[in-house]
Amino acid sequence: MNVNNIFQQEFSIQDGVFIISDESNIENQSQTNDVFSEKWIKYSQEELSEQEALFEFQKKWYLDLYSFKDEDELAAYLSNQEVILDAGCGLGYKAKWFADLSPESSVIGMDYSDAVFVAAKRYKDTKNLFFVKGDIADTKFHNDSLSYISCDQVIHHTENPLNTLKELARIIKKGHEIAVYVYAKKALPRELLDDYFRLATKNISSEDMWEMSEQLTELGKVLTDLNIEIEVPDIPLLDIKGGRMDLQRFIYWNFVKCFWNEDLGKETSISTNYDWYAPSNADRYSIEEFKEMLSLANLEVSVMHTEEACHSGRFLKF
Repeated sequence: MNVNNIFQQEFSIQDGVFIISDESNIENQSQTNDVFSEKWIKYSQEELSEQEALFEFQKKWYLDLYSFKDEDELAAYLSNQEVILDAGCGLGYKAKWFADLSPESSVIGMDYSDAVFVAAKRYKDTKNLFFVKGDIADTKFHNDSLSYISCDQVIHHTENPLNTLKELARIIKKGHEIAVYVYAKKALPRELLDDYFRLATKNISSEDMWEMSEQLTELGKVLTDLNIEIEVPDIPLLDIKGGRMDLQRFIYWNFVKCFWNEDLGKETSISTNYDWYAPSNADRYSIEEFKEMLSLANLEVSVMHTEEACHSGRFLKF
């Protein structure tokens, strides 16, 4: 496929990457792009075994998030899609996955961070995979030009997620689906702390943010290792749900994100905590707010998934 044919104009190519937009002139978006450039480039230098563990974890979760019973079902679905976009591809491992599962499709990974250069170099030998640096809120694709769009764990990091969703709806063909994931709102104390960091992070150095992320990872590990369950009362005014739960999970969901996962490893856990607190743009939604956003973008629900962390699903352009 000639990738240029689906763009509204021709663009330059740098290190194997199509350059649509190099940087944002919006302060929060620019800061968010810089955060993810630093996060993904740093993470790409970690032990390959730890990276692969994350990639495999994310692939399995993807199947749950978007209601594919297994990888074979996803492969069959993708094989019917001529042009696939991984919108906000980061290091490109899901775009590579799609390309391998459906070798007759053309797969495009787009990201606004410099991670896209790492992805293009890493997967340069995959012939049906292309990488683009650009803004998924202003893609420069022609109307109705794509067959499947996956925007997994990304749209809430754009300046105006509703406008971004409308842009994705503009470029998907009628009768085709967009897979979207948004952060779910948590308990009030956690939301207040998260809101604080959306404002404060611009005034915190990268070094301090990484140090805090490591400290939160250690806290998560300490709490997990305690292996203590507590009985929590319902506190509706604070949106705290009652029941018996692990102490680490209680603090995690209701007060402060302190991610720790033994299987994924220390560096992945640190990176996950950094991912949460460092970017200025990281909106969260109730299920009602997410459904309203879908309606405003003229998308209807094909399948919907919701859990404490997120709301996700595949949504049809009609």
